[in-house]
Amino acid sequence: MSTASPRHISVLGREAVEFLAPHAGGIYVDATFGAGGYSKRILEVAGTRVIGIDRDRTAVAEAFDLVERAEGRLTVVQDRFSNLAEVCAAVGAPQVDGIVMDIGVSSMQLDRAERGFSFRHDGPLDMRMGQEGASAADVVAVASEKDLANIIYIFGEERHSRAVARAIVKARQDNPIVTTKALADIVSSVVRARPNEIHPATRTFQALRIFINEELDELQTALHASERALKPGGRLVVVSFHSLEDRIVKNFLASRAKQGGGSRHLPEVEQIAPSFEILTKRPVVANDNETAVNPRARSAKLRAAQRTANPSHHEDMSFDWPTLRSVMKGGRS
Repeated sequence: MSTASPRHISVLGREAVEFLAPHAGGIYVDATFGAGGYSKRILEVAGTRVIGIDRDRTAVAEAFDLVERAEGRLTVVQDRFSNLAEVCAAVGAPQVDGIVMDIGVSSMQLDRAERGFSFRHDGPLDMRMGQEGASAADVVAVASEKDLANIIYIFGEERHSRAVARAIVKARQDNPIVTTKALADIVSSVVRARPNEIHPATRTFQALRIFINEELDELQTALHASERALKPGGRLVVVSFHSLEDRIVKNFLASRAKQGGGSRHLPEVEQIAPSFEILTKRPVVANDNETAVNPRARSAKLRAAQRTANPSHHEDMSFDWPTLRSVMKGGRS
């Protein structure tokens, strides 16, 4: 079975599957299926079974041939990867041997103008991975200037976020912003291009994509779900492409790998036993050969951990950023 897709190359694919360490009889979750790059590598190990999850119905539909070739060893489900524990239980595998997830947009989505993810291809300003709910055009149309600035600053780390938000609000008073080119042109009018730097609209587009798909919320929820779904000895491998994503993964694993919760001054308080053992003291990054072939790999960081036999920790999720519901409800100003 081939390990590469002509349309999509899984970043750090070899390293991710090596950390996953698939074995015969093992059940593994490819939580962000895409073109199935990780799944293909896992299925090369005889006797493995893979549960693929993707919220994009196009990715699920295009997995048909791979499912057929896998002869019963691959199941692909359309759902959010934050629901992975429920998906696994529904297909008869409430406990699994490994989970791998690649956070963010795939090149399959970026390369299709009609999906509206990229300023490099003019198309509708959409960006919805699941093709449902509010689109990027909807957010740009109704979000207040303050909310837009916060979204672009927090999720895109764009230092010119206030100027970009101001330009968007001014432009939409004349005409609706409904295409990727229109938004890119607005951003480029206030964020100047510099030689050998990224396109001026890169951070704004990234911010809107992360925001409307609730990617950071999804990631936090998926990490907690993985803790519940993994067997003792099962492995979690996460590849991220954004500093906020990597920070969430790093902090989650650090909190789960240390023993705490009690105090030497309060011996009656029960200590919380670690639920994970970290396998990557430092994040694994792509080598020069991979980045030359796949520029997307430049920002990739891989972190891996192994589940202990101790119980899951309390779910301590907190979202310190604007939410899609609150922004869409707040309206324009």
